[in-house]
Amino acid sequence: MVALIDGLRGWWRRLAGAPAQVPESLWAGVEATLPFLDFLSNEERAQLRGLAREFLAHKQFHGASGLELTDRMLLSIALQACLPILHIGLDAYRGWVGVVVYPGGFIIPRSQADEAGVVHEYDDEVLGEAWAHGPVLIGWDIDETGDEAADGLNVVIHEFVHKLDMLNGEADGLPPLPAGMSRTEWARVFTEAYDQFCELVDSGLPTVLDPYAAEHPAEFFAVASETFFEAPHRLQTAFPEVYGQLSRFYRMDPAARATHSEPDDGARIQPGGD
Repeated sequence: MVALIDGLRGWWRRLAGAPAQVPESLWAGVEATLPFLDFLSNEERAQLRGLAREFLAHKQFHGASGLELTDRMLLSIALQACLPILHIGLDAYRGWVGVVVYPGGFIIPRSQADEAGVVHEYDDEVLGEAWAHGPVLIGWDIDETGDEAADGLNVVIHEFVHKLDMLNGEADGLPPLPAGMSRTEWARVFTEAYDQFCELVDSGLPTVLDPYAAEHPAEFFAVASETFFEAPHRLQTAFPEVYGQLSRFYRMDPAARATHSEPDDGARIQPGGD
C-alpha cells in the first residue's frame, strides 16, 4: 500500500505561491552525498537548489511498503531528478505529479502475449519505472554511509530521463531536441552507438555502460545519461559522439570540470569507437 507522507505538508507546501526555504546545513549535507555534482559552478548549484525546491513544491511524494521519507531523502531525490533539466526547465516534467519511493527493488505484475496469442502473466522485479502521464517509481537503496556512489549508475536520473524521452510520445531514445540540434544526427549517433554496444554485450566483452542499456534504444539513452552525469570521462572515452550529443542536449559539459573519482573497473571499460 502507498501512503501519503503527511510531513510534506509542512516542509514542502507552497507558501504564498513560493516553495519553502531549506536550511543551508541541510543542502550541504545532502550535496555531500552526491559527489558527481562537483562539476557545477556556484551559480549552477544555486540554480539547481532553486529548481529542486520548485520540484518539491509541485510534486507529490509517497512512501511505499512502509518506507518513511525523510527530508534528506526528498532533497536528494529532487536534486538528482532536476540535474538533467537544469538548463531545460521544470516544464519538462509537466503533466504528472506523483513520485513513489520503495525501499529497494520492487515487483510489478506484467503480462505478455506469445506468438500463439496466449497471455502469460509474470512478476518483474525492478529498481525503478516511469509511467507515461503517470508517476515515477523509484527503489531507494543506499549504502551504509548514505552516499550515492559515482559509479555511472543512478536510478533517479535514469527514470527521470525516461520522462524527458516521453515528452514527444512513447520512450524511444529520441526526446524533443532544443533548437539547433539535428534529429537526423542524433538518430545516427545513437543508432550506431547502440548497435556497437549490443554487439559488445552479445559477445561478452566488457562495457562501460550497464548491459541493461542493450534492452532498448530508450534504455540506452537513459543509461548513457546516468553515466554522462556520474562518470562523464568514461562515457566521453567510450562513446565520444554520444557524449557530444548529450552535452548539447543537457547544455552541460561535466567532463570538462568533474573532479570526483570515477571507478576504474576494467570489467566495464571499453575502447572508444571511430
